[in-house]
Amino acid sequence: MKNLKKLRLEAGLSQQALADKFHLSQQSIQKYECGISDPNLDTLKSFANYFNVSVDYLIDFKDEDNTALSPLELEVVQGIRNIDADVRPYLIELIKHMK
Repeated sequence: MKNLKKLRLEAGLSQQALADKFHLSQQSIQKYECGISDPNLDTLKSFANYFNVSVDYLIDFKDEDNTALSPLELEVVQGIRNIDADVRPYLIELIKHMK
């Protein structure tokens, strides 16, 4: 869970502030960041949603095929999802031609 600490620090949050946002104790956050204990799946998903990253990124999972998206790639995908549906096909065509 080293990425949890990285994300927390980038957001300018103390362990206590992050704990308060998720109704956890500061000690729980400390244990997650130090690898002493692991958060449950619901907590992992909540962290991932809050920081706009994947659970794979949070737990530093790298699949054998290296197909997991980076935080930047996830941001791009989210941006595409937020574009008006009638504009999206044009953007996708543009991306296809950018090789």
